[in-house]
Amino acid sequence: MFPVIFRLGPITIYSYGVMVAFAFFVSTILCLKESKVSGIKEELILNLSVLIMISGIIGARLIYILLNLKEYILSPIEIMKIYRGGLTLYGGIAAGILSSLIYLRRKRHPVLKVLDLVSPYVALGQVWGRIGCFLNGCCYGRESLRFGLYFPVHSRTLLPTQIYSSLGNLLIFLILKSIYRRKRFDGQVALSYFVLYSLKRFLIEFLRADTQALIFRLSLSQLLSFVILIISVIIYFRRWRRLVSA
Repeated sequence: MFPVIFRLGPITIYSYGVMVAFAFFVSTILCLKESKVSGIKEELILNLSVLIMISGIIGARLIYILLNLKEYILSPIEIMKIYRGGLTLYGGIAAGILSSLIYLRRKRHPVLKVLDLVSPYVALGQVWGRIGCFLNGCCYGRESLRFGLYFPVHSRTLLPTQIYSSLGNLLIFLILKSIYRRKRFDGQVALSYFVLYSLKRFLIEFLRADTQALIFRLSLSQLLSFVILIISVIIYFRRWRRLVSA
């Protein structure tokens, strides 16, 4: 085995923040190009992207702090060190969706149509975000000498669940792009994102070692994923059945 993650210099220490910024830049540029074809104003997408990024980071950080409140009470200065990681993705997704809905409704834009356009690029951004987790050493997997990689920051050989998650997000991006080209109703792509992401997250959590089991040996993220998956599937098939019967 060989070391793959270092936290010895400024480049690697700040790698998480760099990858998040890179993810935002790439996803926004590609989404802007797609908006031209879809007839949605570029200004709207740019404003929405900035809003999602800011609100998403705030929401993700806030939930992470609340879940690890004892740690931050003892060392409040750590709250500001977001470049070292420490984000709860579902907090970011919830804050991003809420801010997007408020913004789109105030501007009287077609909410579902815009969410369909943006959803694949949210998944693409998560591809790079998880690579940032990999470089940072957070969101790590269980110990495995056979299939793991050595993480000096943990001094152990662990499953690179960050890479698994990144590849899963890439697959979700490709599937959503395919659905977008053939979508039958507004909201289909956004709902597909929630179905696919929650399923992927539920499965990946079985391999992770940085989460605690709450109920039935399931983590909080798995419980949330299960609820989101069921709700999204129900809404999806209701919309599909309504389309078929029309």
